[in-house]
Amino acid sequence: MAIKELALAEAFGIARGSRTNQVVVQVELEHEGVIGCGEASAVYYRGETVDAVVEFLGTTAPPLVGDDPFALEDIEERLEDVDGLSGGKAALDAALHDWIGKRLGVPLWRLLGLSPRAPHTSFTIGIDTIEGTRDRVRRAREFRALKVKVGGAEDLERLDAVREEAPDATIRVDANEGWTLDAARDLMPELIRLGVEFVEQPFPAADTDSFNALKDLHPRLPVIVDEGCQNLADVRPAAAYADGINVKLAKSGGVREAVRMIHAARALGLHVMLGCMVESQLGVAPAAAIASLADWVDLDGHLLLADQPFTGLRFEDGRVLPSAEPGLGVAPA
Repeated sequence: MAIKELALAEAFGIARGSRTNQVVVQVELEHEGVIGCGEASAVYYRGETVDAVVEFLGTTAPPLVGDDPFALEDIEERLEDVDGLSGGKAALDAALHDWIGKRLGVPLWRLLGLSPRAPHTSFTIGIDTIEGTRDRVRRAREFRALKVKVGGAEDLERLDAVREEAPDATIRVDANEGWTLDAARDLMPELIRLGVEFVEQPFPAADTDSFNALKDLHPRLPVIVDEGCQNLADVRPAAAYADGINVKLAKSGGVREAVRMIHAARALGLHVMLGCMVESQLGVAPAAAIASLADWVDLDGHLLLADQPFTGLRFEDGRVLPSAEPGLGVAPA
């Protein structure tokens, strides 16, 4: 197990603040001479810390895993007794699936009966000045979809700049809980004018009154919840006030819960977005393996880094595609 600090290529600003690096925890699981690997970011807005993830992976998890990595159902049941720490559970889940795929000689997407196809990924444009936003957009021309972080006084001006610089790109907006209901009502007609596809997490997760009030606004864009939908238990409540959910493995605790969330969302008529944290290819790879299940993907976490400590994921025609190698299919650079 190792704690790694990943340097970002440039400052990454959202409504809650800005950062230039991301700390992740990488774990290895060895059994019968095969090593499975996984990576996790602590989900900070849920109160998780790197130290707690390290403690979980180094002390709590090993006896709960047992001596059979194939026994995923039993392992998951035992881990349910550990509250929180979905990021650590996601790293362990990735290592288990990586081990199984390597042991059987098949990539994870094939192990799950899925396709390696994926929708185009969005590329995140962090909060910046107007000119800084223009520069970021110019340098992101290889991406067909842009996810623009908002939550500041210059939101509309920045979005106008994005549309001017990328007239043909799909634009998505992510407020990271940074808007008020009045701001959302004022901005909605402008977002429609700019051809924005949807709005992600406009209000704090607990403010369902604002979500319900926005739902009654016509016309409006689809609303996707991220911070407000962590795991399977949150999907049905989200269906009452939103149009879709953003599934992230670091929130759900791993591939199995993420797939359950996706199927539940489909049954409830919700759209599905598959996202990630800022992480290396090792962290993004499990999500890339299930990307064919989503309507939209935002799997650019590794593309925001200054360098690539792992390789294996493919980037083709604006899509992040999983490896054809066994397991997660990534290896140290």
